[in-house]
Amino acid sequence: MRFLLSVLPVLCLTVGCNTVPDRPAETSDIHISRLFEAEQGGYAHYRVPAITVSPAGTVMVVVEARASSSGDWGLQDILMRRSFDWGETWDEPRKIVELEGVQEPNEAALAQGLTEPGVTTYNNIVPIADPSAGVVHFLVCSTYARAYYTRTEDDGETFTEPVEITDTFEKFREEYDWKVIATGPGHGIRHSNGRLIVPVWLSDGTGGHAHRPSIVSTIYSDDGGATWERGDVVVRHPELKNPSETLAVELSDGTVMLNIRNESPEHRRAVTIGPDGASGWSEIRFDEDLVEPICMGSLLRVGDALLFANPDSTEPRSPENPEGNWKRQNLSIRISEDDGETWPYKRVIEPGVSGYSDLASDGDGNIYCVYEDGTPSDRGTHVKYLSVARFKIDWIRGGRAM
Repeated sequence: MRFLLSVLPVLCLTVGCNTVPDRPAETSDIHISRLFEAEQGGYAHYRVPAITVSPAGTVMVVVEARASSSGDWGLQDILMRRSFDWGETWDEPRKIVELEGVQEPNEAALAQGLTEPGVTTYNNIVPIADPSAGVVHFLVCSTYARAYYTRTEDDGETFTEPVEITDTFEKFREEYDWKVIATGPGHGIRHSNGRLIVPVWLSDGTGGHAHRPSIVSTIYSDDGGATWERGDVVVRHPELKNPSETLAVELSDGTVMLNIRNESPEHRRAVTIGPDGASGWSEIRFDEDLVEPICMGSLLRVGDALLFANPDSTEPRSPENPEGNWKRQNLSIRISEDDGETWPYKRVIEPGVSGYSDLASDGDGNIYCVYEDGTPSDRGTHVKYLSVARFKIDWIRGGRAM
């Protein structure tokens, strides 16, 4: 595998060379840029974004560029766009990951007819900003079967030679005979003690879309990404129904909280806390304030506050509608000022169709949320845009949880 990046002219609100239409209205409190549009730039659509801000202040967005309608298992590239001016303008999309030779297909996906030999699939790229080292670390998977580590020391101009870290996942094998692995998605964290922590999920590949049933754990590095170790299994199906895409954040006392996507009938995010991001996880609990529409979310510490973003259903459970409406819509961001015990502030970023998101912040008080929004009328549940919202934390505090 090699990582590719060329320097191209900076443009604002573009996909390829085409201006993106129908940009959402802005106010002085929130600035929204649309970075990718379905069926533009040579791809069917763009999904599963991650965002980080480099130690030098460059905003980096990475996405899965999907060439077909085959979902997670079709032909996919990893693209990056960068902003050097706090999200005002963005450079051109460019492919940053490429394997040499033909990848071996994932056996679980082949068995279900989800893929075919020769299809190149890159997925679940995870950035981790590391101000102490002046670098941004990246983990990425291929065919949901192999994992790699690289980093950039110059804001994405170049990357180190990637190192395969699949052996870290092999350490789960005796305990769990996986066929599918995935990092993140979304950003990982650098703990205040220097540990790099990335949530992961694994599946034996026998269930739906070869992603189920599943377990959740973490992998971590205590030497700046040079080597990686596995953490304890946090939770597994059926203890929690199909736990998967998980978020990590350091709490005020140095413990680590995981916030877990799941398919349980409670339709609430699952939460656990551990002392070191690798072991000693507490009993899983459901956070009643955080709706789970079965979708990736995002979690970020900004000073003394935690921020959480995900599609918050506009029709929660009620006596008249006991099942609720769990469509991916109403992307909202909340604030907790007590390490996730309560979430008293809430603002809606996108009231319509919206999906995966990721959060980042910079040293100038800006918060960035990259998110999926809109659906092409003739493409089912495919995502129409990938957008970035920029705002201050006080904009969120201007709202109250319902």
